[in-house]
Amino acid sequence: MTDPIGDPAVRAFIDALNAGDRTAFQAALTPDATMSDDGTDRDLTEWTEREIFSSQGRLEVESAEDEGRQFVASYTNSTWGTMRTRWRFEVRDGKVARFETGQA
Repeated sequence: MTDPIGDPAVRAFIDALNAGDRTAFQAALTPDATMSDDGTDRDLTEWTEREIFSSQGRLEVESAEDEGRQFVASYTNSTWGTMRTRWRFEVRDGKVARFETGQA
């Protein structure tokens, strides 16, 4: 099966998230990156620490559009268990400048 995530910046974001690699995750983002969760802007550092790194977050893409800049995934972490989520990315200069996520 062909990887539905064709955008290298989004692929780097997903791979770093799934590996729990904070350094690679930060490298996948622009210095001024922003994010929102369920339509509310959040502090990127606090949110990623809580929802990804300290809770062993992982995602598995179910379907993708726009070279992977929009997708639906099963997201699992030790806090919330598994949920179906949607993700949308803005990429600038080969890095993720903004991502938006929420329940699908």
